[in-house]
Amino acid sequence: MVMVMALLQSFTHARLSATSALILPPTPEARRRGQQAPPIQNVLKWRSAACYVTLQEGSSAFSACHLPIKTSATRRSRAFRCATIEEIEAEKSAIEEDVKQRMEKTIEAVRASFNAVRTGRANPSMLDRIEVEYYGSPVSLKSIAQINTPDASSLLVQPYDKSSLKAIEKAIVNSDVGLTPNNDGEVIRLSIPQLTAERRKELSKVVAKQAEEGKVAIRNIRRDAIKAYEKLEKEKKLSEDNLKDLSSDLQKVTDEYMKKIESIQKQKEKELLTV
Repeated sequence: MVMVMALLQSFTHARLSATSALILPPTPEARRRGQQAPPIQNVLKWRSAACYVTLQEGSSAFSACHLPIKTSATRRSRAFRCATIEEIEAEKSAIEEDVKQRMEKTIEAVRASFNAVRTGRANPSMLDRIEVEYYGSPVSLKSIAQINTPDASSLLVQPYDKSSLKAIEKAIVNSDVGLTPNNDGEVIRLSIPQLTAERRKELSKVVAKQAEEGKVAIRNIRRDAIKAYEKLEKEKKLSEDNLKDLSSDLQKVTDEYMKKIESIQKQKEKELLTV
């Protein structure tokens, strides 16, 4: 035991540098010839210093292993272009302009629907929706004839081309105005019969339905505009506060056009109920 401890201490504190030869056992053929396998020189080199041992093979050190890491992925740079203030304002203005144009067209459509509803008084707009087959193409009646009101209970249709009289008469009969044309070969006369109280109430319901359809169209336009604003917000072109302000302004415009529909609805109902 004492000898073992002495050997360990001498190994730890000594600096040894020795080259060893590795002797391999001879092959059977070498034994028959009386030869030994050649020693492999400098295979292992041991070096001891203080408290560590470093193993080297030949001249290549294994004390530290550095593996090169090859990166095959290449970084790609992408260029992003931010929208300018002018471009953002242009997009906002385009949305607002589209909203107003569509809402104006909705008001015109509602007014045209109201005009087609017959009241007790003669009005040329009652024939606005009638189309006539003229030389193989459908055209508006008011584009090929002059329409007048000689009195409060009759309409006079005078065509620019007398050959279109029969086509105009046929179009009036097939329409939903509920009037019987009187063709004298020169002009067409239409008598407006007085409405009964029951018929006036029925027509008032028709007008109310048409007004509600107009309001639904206005709400749909508002919905489309809100979606367009939200898209700009997702694209980071609008902030959350911007979106709230624009939505508030849009609601004011929507309320304004709703009031317009209500106004012309009341006017039409007043005409229907006036005897």
